[in-house]
Amino acid sequence: MKFRLKIYFALFIVLLAVGSIGFMVFENMSLTNAIYFSIVTMATVGYGDIHPQTAIGKILTIIIIIGGVGTFLSVVASITDVFVNRREEKIRKEKVNMVLGLFFSEMGNDLLKHFVRFDNEVKSLYKNLRVSIKWENQDFNKAYDLLKKHRISISSQKGEMQALLECMQRRSDLLLRLIENPIIQEHENFTELLRAIFHLRDELSQRTNLSELLDSDRKHLEGDISRVYKLLIFEWLRYLRYIKTNYGYLFSLAVRTNPFDPDATVAVRD
Repeated sequence: MKFRLKIYFALFIVLLAVGSIGFMVFENMSLTNAIYFSIVTMATVGYGDIHPQTAIGKILTIIIIIGGVGTFLSVVASITDVFVNRREEKIRKEKVNMVLGLFFSEMGNDLLKHFVRFDNEVKSLYKNLRVSIKWENQDFNKAYDLLKKHRISISSQKGEMQALLECMQRRSDLLLRLIENPIIQEHENFTELLRAIFHLRDELSQRTNLSELLDSDRKHLEGDISRVYKLLIFEWLRYLRYIKTNYGYLFSLAVRTNPFDPDATVAVRD
């Protein structure tokens, strides 16, 4: 949309420049009158207070009418579309983030609390993801960069896979509603996260005894956990950044229940 606007606007400027210069040369108009006449011609206003006197001026006016009217209207229409699309995009993002908030409230935070128990390198995340009320954009940017470099190392024996499975099974209805939501389909990263959660749930539920696994099977499950864990952390951080900017009260609760802060408590402190 913006690219199309740039094309139409460039054509409009070219026609305006050609018309203004042409009227100045062939009609002996002043710069102000030349620009004025070119614009009212392209806008189809035609006040009639200024009109071409020479044959070349009339031909130039015809060319501006033919090429300029459509260009002028296209510029106006494109600008309108940009503002309308921007508003629709804002509304769409609001709906997406509302659904994300529901996910983290009902399931996402609990999953993270399970996953940190499996993480061999969680101390690094404790240091870099201890989000506070004072965090600004640069703090979130720094956290993103550090998270991209973070090496996730999962040890399934450190946590409780049965408890993790039960957590996902209790929220099966929520997962189904989310994956069926057409708004979420537009959020590719979150859709991928939901797909990974479904897969992990299915993998765990197919095992009859999660406490007795072959080393190769355990390693396979650790890979599935790593996939969900990594996607989930990025979505969690992105969501926190959004509510920090738009909903301070939600951000306050998220900070007080931060799964990467061992000292976090829901109680409000001075």
